[in-house]
Amino acid sequence: MSITFQPSDLFEGELDKSLLGPPLADVIGKEIPTRIAIPFTSDDSRILSGVWEAEPGLSRWEFLERGEAIHVLEGRMVVTEDGGEPVKVDAGTSAIFPIGWQGTWEIQERIRKFFVIFTR
Repeated sequence: MSITFQPSDLFEGELDKSLLGPPLADVIGKEIPTRIAIPFTSDDSRILSGVWEAEPGLSRWEFLERGEAIHVLEGRMVVTEDGGEPVKVDAGTSAIFPIGWQGTWEIQERIRKFFVIFTR
């Protein structure tokens, strides 16, 4: 069975709210409020997908056990892989953070992204 939806539709209902922090990321500076909806999790929990929203702020991400593919629906951020150059990621842009990626995300404007998280 396939599951289809419009990512923007997930924001019409109430989202789960939390503050960004471990194990997802380490916040650098002030707290970053987030909201999330996850309509799909595989039977073995190795893949999950949904929509995530976060307020501006700086955080450190280490994708050591998982990877993530995203498509930004709204907003803007700059991602900088350790040892790499900053890359702008904004509305309409897709990105993949493979297992092993480490660096920072600087959310400059509230961001909404569709995501797929995968593990080995």
